[in-house]
Amino acid sequence: MIDEDLLAILACPKCKGSLKYLEAKDGLACGSCMLLYEIRDNIPVMLIEEAQELKPIDMQQ
Repeated sequence: MIDEDLLAILACPKCKGSLKYLEAKDGLACGSCMLLYEIRDNIPVMLIEEAQELKPIDMQQ
């Protein structure tokens, strides 16, 4: 889980859009870019080159 205050200030590094926490994937997802930013040791890895591509079904959690 990620702190709600932290989630409120984080933005997608690619498009600057809002992020959604996906518990099943333990990461932060950008619905516009369809990218998942993994959380490692409770720290979001906000690097575009390390983001994973998402499918639309992944966003429907």
